[in-house]
Amino acid sequence: MSDPLPPPYPPDDERLADIETYLTVQLMYVRQARAAEVRRETQQRTAPPPPPPYRLQRGLDAARTVVRVHLGDCALAKKGPGVDDLTARRALVEGVEACAVCRPDTELGLIDG
Repeated sequence: MSDPLPPPYPPDDERLADIETYLTVQLMYVRQARAAEVRRETQQRTAPPPPPPYRLQRGLDAARTVVRVHLGDCALAKKGPGVDDLTARRALVEGVEACAVCRPDTELGLIDG
């Protein structure tokens, strides 16, 4: 039969206090890391999605035709559908008016600002 294993910790109080201090510090690090991860996940869940690059403002007529092109973050077109730069450029070339406030035509390089 083999000899029993020695106890996992030293028998004297001084070394036990050192181990306790070390483990307490490690526990603090683990708790801080977990709290940071929870904060990061919460911020990701609550952050609003980025605005689309451009928006189209539709008219009030029955056909809901496009009347203006805006930058995605323009305050004058918060409800307009989001579109990519190719669609916005096509609308401007086809004669749709550019917003006078956010100037998407300048952003797209269609005119000099």
